[in-house]
Amino acid sequence: MSVMRLISSSRSEIQSMSAKELKASIKGSEGRVIMSQLGLHSNVIRDASNPELAQAFGADMIMINGYPMDKDVLTGCEIQKYHGRELGWVTEAARLSDLKQYVDIPMGIYLECGNPEVMKNQEVTTYGWKEIAECRKAVKANFAKLKDEGAAFVVLAGNPGSGTTYDNIIQATREAKEVVGDDVLIFAGKWEDGNIQPILGDPVLGQVESKRIITELIDVGADCITLAMPGARTGISTEDIRELTTFIHTYKPGTLVLSFLDGSIEGADEETIRLCSLESKKTGADIHAIGDAGLHGIAVPEDIYTMAIALKGRRLTWKRLAGSRR
Repeated sequence: MSVMRLISSSRSEIQSMSAKELKASIKGSEGRVIMSQLGLHSNVIRDASNPELAQAFGADMIMINGYPMDKDVLTGCEIQKYHGRELGWVTEAARLSDLKQYVDIPMGIYLECGNPEVMKNQEVTTYGWKEIAECRKAVKANFAKLKDEGAAFVVLAGNPGSGTTYDNIIQATREAKEVVGDDVLIFAGKWEDGNIQPILGDPVLGQVESKRIITELIDVGADCITLAMPGARTGISTEDIRELTTFIHTYKPGTLVLSFLDGSIEGADEETIRLCSLESKKTGADIHAIGDAGLHGIAVPEDIYTMAIALKGRRLTWKRLAGSRR
């Protein structure tokens, strides 16, 4: 199998990749892949969707948080379509198949592994508990739907205040593998909602327990383990994440690691983004993700660009900006 590395791939090359080839192309990019997480909100600017904006500032992958697998539910993501001179440009709600006409990089969906029973006994919550809609849950029916919609990957975790436990994520990973097989990459882990259980790499959880959980996730089908980016979560050091990354890469060679910058730090100044990005690269992570809380459902676009420049330089960043549609 021979594929182009993702950071150098064009639209036509990416569209022809199987999940297995995409995984290899990420690994071959040697720790320079940028992922932008997007919440489903109105566009930051009227004339372009947030996924287009993220790609235009250097993202190589897009993860959509809040995407409903029920086609009768509006996604919240908007694109403009031209309907001739009489109607002109009309703003419409977009599904993944619509977005793929305008966005040239792999897109995946974040599904919830939350547990309302866990939240009942919590004294402190992030936003207050809200029941997760059926169309957002990490269940078999939704795994089948995201496969049909053409998602390149699925992310299994839990938003803050969702009551997500490791048992929930492990079970969801097992079921996802049963449904999508090798056709969709499975990302799994816990990098937020640390009030319920400490996140992977937290000294309170300990490296031994973190590694035990990671082995379970890999054994039931995870292609990529998601971890916190140093500087994003309190108490997490570069050494903590480097140790787990090395363990993941050696436990099952070929398994990917995603290092996630969130906690609203995606709205910080550019120097902070640059520092966190460089620490993330030191860990050996394959993918560096930036969250959706910088602006209205997207990181500050300049911060996406800063991360891209820091991790893959001008040549590869500008290639993504200018040459994706070939």
